Amino acid sequence: MKYEKLFQKGMIGKLELKNRIVMPAMGVSLASSTGEASDEMIRYYEERAKGECGLIITEITRVDDIYGVGTSNQLAVTDGKDIPRLQRLADAVHKYDAKIFVQLHHPGRQTYSRLLDGKQIVAPSAVMCNVVKEMPRALTTEECEGIMKAFVKGAVIAKSAGIDGVEIHAAHGYLIDQFLSPYTNKRTDKYGGSFHNRIRILEEMITAIKHLCGPDFPISVRISGDEFVEGGLKLEDSIKIARTLESYGVDAINVSSGIYESGATIVEPGSYPQGWKKHLATEIRKNVKIPVIAVNNIKQPCVAEQLLEEGVCDFIGIGRGQLADEEWAKKAKTGREDEIRSCIGCLHCFKTLNTGKHISCAVNPRVGRELEYKDYEKDGKNQVVAVIGGGPGGMQAALVLAKRNYKVVLFEKSAELGGTLNIADKPLLKEKITLLKNGMKTQVEKNNIEVRLGTNATVEMVKELNPVGVFVACGASPVVPKLPGIENSKVVTAEDVLSGKVKAVGKVAVIGSGLTGCETAETLAEQGHSVSLIEMAKTIGPGIYPSILMDLMGKFRKFNPQILPGHRLAAVTDKGVLVVNVANGQKMEVEADTVVLALGVSPRRGVVSEFEASFDEVRVIGDASRGGSIVEAVADGFGKAFVF
Repeated sequence: MKYEKLFQKGMIGKLELKNRIVMPAMGVSLASSTGEASDEMIRYYEERAKGECGLIITEITRVDDIYGVGTSNQLAVTDGKDIPRLQRLADAVHKYDAKIFVQLHHPGRQTYSRLLDGKQIVAPSAVMCNVVKEMPRALTTEECEGIMKAFVKGAVIAKSAGIDGVEIHAAHGYLIDQFLSPYTNKRTDKYGGSFHNRIRILEEMITAIKHLCGPDFPISVRISGDEFVEGGLKLEDSIKIARTLESYGVDAINVSSGIYESGATIVEPGSYPQGWKKHLATEIRKNVKIPVIAVNNIKQPCVAEQLLEEGVCDFIGIGRGQLADEEWAKKAKTGREDEIRSCIGCLHCFKTLNTGKHISCAVNPRVGRELEYKDYEKDGKNQVVAVIGGGPGGMQAALVLAKRNYKVVLFEKSAELGGTLNIADKPLLKEKITLLKNGMKTQVEKNNIEVRLGTNATVEMVKELNPVGVFVACGASPVVPKLPGIENSKVVTAEDVLSGKVKAVGKVAVIGSGLTGCETAETLAEQGHSVSLIEMAKTIGPGIYPSILMDLMGKFRKFNPQILPGHRLAAVTDKGVLVVNVANGQKMEVEADTVVLALGVSPRRGVVSEFEASFDEVRVIGDASRGGSIVEAVADGFGKAFVF
């Protein structure tokens, strides 16, 4: 086997795991409105167990229905009524020889009063989170004791349901971490002040769980190796916490990092390299004898294997990797790692959760809908279908249709598959897009799909196939507004620049600060150009997820660019561009030798109309239907092919 260490058996306490792959807790909001494990949630976790994950840790699981709500439709262990559905969850996972822990959680100050029916949020001390921006009420000593008992009750409920162990969430700035950290704990009672007082709530909790659930019932504690905030926990503090927890009898330490105020260190944008924080787990592991689980932004099995070889940790946390591909572990085990659908770090999963929806994934449309998209109807009968365009939407449609036993002919006008992915992976630090692209291309190659590269499909060409259906995924064209001077040779599109078709010269004005605009601007600045970024909206980066925007702009601002939000392009001039202040109408000229348009895309409606006029069964996918992103293209391709 190629990845021997990754697929070695391992022990947490007296619990044997079949491999070293752990799916760490990630919010999914798939439970029922009362907090019970729904059929959708059970199927979601079952798919990861079926995909050969060794240990699954549930999403943040509520222990307090009054002040402890972290997300909508959150799993709960607050009442005996939660046991039967938890039992079904455990049984579903155990079918595949996988194990499951429930992660016990309380958000403390990192939640919102709207989730608590308007009640004020609570915390160890009245210290406001600068992300949530709601002042918490300090818990009384009696309330602290009550919360400790709620965690213990949650563990008892989990064990009663047949769950294999529990994890106490003491990381990421949530309630227990708030007790541990001097940044958030300003108490003067027995739960504040000295190190021992700040960790007391964990000592009481762990002692009680071991007493009630038995010494062989495993307990993991998740900690932040570094909170990455001034005055917060640093690595040396977390080493001391880990050693103390080991003395209390915990069976594993799960090392992560960050709090909400350093959120990009919890859930990293795509620019962060794999293994960037491995030093945290490495040092903690050197100081304890119990196993260490660690997340390290891992996307590839080869990197996971390397971390095990280096002694960074004992178990590898693969979170978003197993969102993007539920068969991540199975593909690694069976030598099919080149087929893995790779996480691109776009944070779409968290964007959907933050808007009150259930989990979804930009590159895996089945996430959260595993029950709905349970089985492929294998009713294609080898009938021919044509797919026009080999971008992410077209490839996804082709893959689904092939699995349904259709004979798929995929036309791509360029010399390679990938479509917009061939542009999206060109800015700085976008190698994860390349991994996604290569994985999808490999899947196409291995699924008996006829691919015609360098072929601009025409109606006549497709008619020769006599297809039962045509899927048009021909993409879109960059928007070029009709403005004075727009025909000037200095005007180019972001796509032309990123693809290398044209080379920017001198000073550059990038028009539009969506993701493409910001990434193009950063890339050009890195190349040594003086860059002006111009945006008509009031703020830069409309629609970009905050963590990604903060990461992008943090790197971009180091080049001292000119940034002009609230300015509309009016004309291209000999000197550069004329822009108008949207608020007051004032005009100004910005010097530029190259003008890069990043104003979005417009569907190729002419191509679509030709096929719609010539075939009865036409499905239009992604940008060909409406300008969007990878998530829309992949979801469109999957959904329309699934129900065809």
